[in-house]
Amino acid sequence: MPISFAEALRVWLKIGLLSFGGPAGQIATMHRILVEEKRWIGEARFLHALNYCMLLPGPEATQLATYVGWLLHRTPGGLAAGILFVLPGFAVMLALSILYAGYRHLPLVEAAFFGIKAAVLAVVVEAVLRIGRRALKNAAQTTLAALAFVAIFLFAVPFPLIVLAAGLVGLVGARLRPDLFAAAGGHGPAPDKPVIDALIDENLLTHVDPTPGRAVRMLVVWGALWFAPVLLAALVLGTSHVLVAEGLFFSKTAVVTFGGAYAVLAYVAQQAVENYGWLVPGEMLDGLGLAETTPGPLILVLTFVGYLAALRQAAPLDPLLAGALGAIMTTWVTFVPCFLWIFLGAPYVERLRGNKLAAGALAAITAAVVGVVLNLAVWFALKVVFREHIDWAGAGMRLDLPVGASLDPAALVLAVASMLAMLRLRVGMAWTLAGAALAGLIWRGLL
Repeated sequence: MPISFAEALRVWLKIGLLSFGGPAGQIATMHRILVEEKRWIGEARFLHALNYCMLLPGPEATQLATYVGWLLHRTPGGLAAGILFVLPGFAVMLALSILYAGYRHLPLVEAAFFGIKAAVLAVVVEAVLRIGRRALKNAAQTTLAALAFVAIFLFAVPFPLIVLAAGLVGLVGARLRPDLFAAAGGHGPAPDKPVIDALIDENLLTHVDPTPGRAVRMLVVWGALWFAPVLLAALVLGTSHVLVAEGLFFSKTAVVTFGGAYAVLAYVAQQAVENYGWLVPGEMLDGLGLAETTPGPLILVLTFVGYLAALRQAAPLDPLLAGALGAIMTTWVTFVPCFLWIFLGAPYVERLRGNKLAAGALAAITAAVVGVVLNLAVWFALKVVFREHIDWAGAGMRLDLPVGASLDPAALVLAVASMLAMLRLRVGMAWTLAGAALAGLIWRGLL
């Protein structure tokens, strides 16, 4: 029986409000509601959609919600699912960014963020372990992860090249050794067909069939929507204004954010601090700590970056207005491409169900992403635990080495305690972050 659009809206809003815990928690929430409770989509089709979303740049959980919404109710359904998945988190993140910019220099706020930074390191380490357990099933995949780590950590190889190389390895491997490059499957057939599967089998969802005309329309419409606000800002404020720079920079990151927020964070932090001067060192960690405590995709940390950048380079606009526009611009160019990838590619992906070569490419890319996220964990550890660093270059490598004398014992203790809480005691992420913030207040003598 078809699902009414009104009912779908209620469910997508519920998912958006409950989408805590990063991509793993968000995907688990969608699986529980859409696959197990509502029986709107079957396990195999859900995993197939997830596999495609993991291949894409950008937040895979947002794209997965958009994909399922599109299956149910065409483009309006995909829009509703994607927007409601992002909107609650964006609203909270914008409010937190305003509070951060205005009050973070208060001793109480500074102490709380000192603790949160240390706890964020534990969150990233937990992400590495979680993704690794899921993705690394054999020596070949573990080797891919190790090579990806070496490539990005020692030689600064760009994310897209790592993803492309891993995908090619997966395609070849799926032909030569399919046992080493197989994607995970479902848990067997269900006694009754879920709604989407039944409607497709009865040829009632004709929009899943790809056509060249539709693909061209999607490219034109969503490409225009993507860059319209950037062009408008350039016409009104000039091409050198920070809003234009944000629109162009985050449009670029939208096509290289393979592996989600964790994988791209080091790149954004480096560019925002060193090249653009939008942030000072350590503020990206503060932003990630805020994003970890709000619903929605972790990539909403870019909303925080966009707000601070425009706030600090606001002229000729009022700073608060410029900050809000910066947050909106950054979020827009980050998430509009998600709709383009889904509305353009999903019909073709539906035709690839069961394709072993595509599954092999996915398995290899997922393994490489583990190495990329491990790189972020190491980068975070160096920034959190050591106050000073020096640049070293040689033999084609460039490293940001910590100064041993700048070790921060309190940060180290808080980071280790947070890891023990999350990894050994199974304390939830929100409680761990709250506990670390409280510990920061105690350490600074404010409680």
